[in-house]
This record gives sequence, structure tokens and C-alpha cells, in this order.
Amino acid sequence: MGALGARRKGGRFRRAASLDLSGLGGHIPTMFLALPFPVIDPVLIEVGPLAIRWYALAYIAGFLFGWWLAKKLVANAALWPGNNAPFAPTAIDDAIVWAALCGILGGRIAFVLIYNLDFYLANPLAIFAVWEGGMAFHGGIVGAVVGLWIFARRNSLPVLPLIDLAAIVAPIGIALGRIANFVKPELWGRVSEVPWAIYFPGAGPLPRHPSQIYQALTEGLLLFAVLLVIARMGGLKRPGFMAGCFGIGYGLARSFGELFREPDPQLGFLFAGATMGQLLSVPVIVAGLWLIIRARRQPA
Repeated sequence: MGALGARRKGGRFRRAASLDLSGLGGHIPTMFLALPFPVIDPVLIEVGPLAIRWYALAYIAGFLFGWWLAKKLVANAALWPGNNAPFAPTAIDDAIVWAALCGILGGRIAFVLIYNLDFYLANPLAIFAVWEGGMAFHGGIVGAVVGLWIFARRNSLPVLPLIDLAAIVAPIGIALGRIANFVKPELWGRVSEVPWAIYFPGAGPLPRHPSQIYQALTEGLLLFAVLLVIARMGGLKRPGFMAGCFGIGYGLARSFGELFREPDPQLGFLFAGATMGQLLSVPVIVAGLWLIIRARRQPA
């Protein structure tokens, strides 16, 4: 790819006269505006060897919000079958710990095995450097479900209502995580000429879609709003229904976001031009459909 005929003007944006896409079939003339990356220090606070990063803060904030909202939902008896929640709000205190720890573990293991196995085989100690990023949310889903299943079995509680609660609150954590991806920056979008395209540090000379923001809005805020409305309309009265709605909603939103996101360089495009994120979303959507069909057969 050729270099941009551009300079930053007024510290706000750049104007490019042409975009050299010779490697993709020719030189395409264009005129577009693009934004410089708003440089944000990925470290929020640093005291000696201790550093608090935005990435870690996003996870902490997501879990704290999820804990608070899940307790509020459990306390609202009208949302549950027979106007009676299947467990006390205090059960959430331990459930969130199991979901968080197993979700992080599952996300990290999936990232290592699926996205960059060769690197981690050559650098095994890097597996533990979670503060540098590298989480696969599809693996995080599996890990969180396993953690909640273990917690439910140990405490003789129904597992599906726990997973339903996790499904409702998870999108806020997703949104915060995507914003952290943007701040870092990482997981940027494909080359684009849209006026809001951004020059990401380390992503080459061409402006790109801020796909992290797209995903924060779709997989995060939009999905959260939809799930919350469904829950208020009785979605929690059939165990597994909210989890199914999350599976379908997240799978579709993730697949849509992948249309703008640059594929992982070590993987590229895979079967039929799909990305790994899109392929992994297929079983999530299928599982969501199965949960909804199963839940619909249960009395409200």
C-alpha cells in the first residue's frame, strides 16, 4: 500500500488527495478527511512498580456494574416465575466471583489456543501477561458458564437463572472492554475512507474504521438495552430464555462488527472469507436458538 499524501491540519484531521490501493487492484483517487488518534495513556495511574491500566479498569468496572445490576434484578420478584426469585440477592456475591475468574481464564485459554498458539508456544511465560491484552470473548462465555455451573452445583441452585442474569449484564462489560481496546489501541478496523476514519498508531499509514467503537455500541450498549427491555417484559420467567437472546444478539452483533474489523494478522480471512470471530459466533447463535426453543416449551 502506498503512503498517504496527507498531513495533520490544525491538530484535528488530515486530508488525503489519493489512496494507493495498487495491491488491491489499482490506484483509486479519493478525497477524504480522517481523524488523528486521540492519544490516551493506556496507564491510568502509576505508582512505582504498580500500574493501573484502562484495560484492567474496564474489567473491574464491568464486573462491579454486573454485580450491582444482577442483585437489583434478583430483588425484583415481579420479574421471576410466580413472582419469586429462585435465589436470594446475596447469592450473586459469590456467583460473580466464579463467573469472573472462570470467564477470564476461559477467555485467555481460548485466545492462546485459537488466535496465537505458535507465539505462546515459543513464549510460554507470555501466557500469564494478561495485562497486555489478549482475551477471546467466545472463550470467556464458555468459562463464565462453567464457573456458574460449578457454583450452582456446589450451592444446590438452578443454573439457568444464573446464566440468564449473566447474559443481561455482560454487554456492559463488553462495551467497556471494547473502549479499552480503542484506548490501547488494538483490534482496529479495516482501511476506510469514511470521514470518521482514524489513523491508529502501529496500524500503518492509512486511516481505518474505529471498529472498537462500533462493537462497543452494538455488542455492548445496544444489546444491553434490548436484553433489559426483554427482561422487563417477562424474559426471566422462562429459565434460559435471556441466555438464548444474548447468544443470538451477541453472535449477530459480533458478526456485523467483524465486517469492519481488521482480521487478526496471524489468521487473516478463513472459510468463505469469514473471520475467526464470525465463525466462532455461529455456535453461539445456534446455542441461543436452542435455549430459546427450550425455554418457550416451559410454562411462564
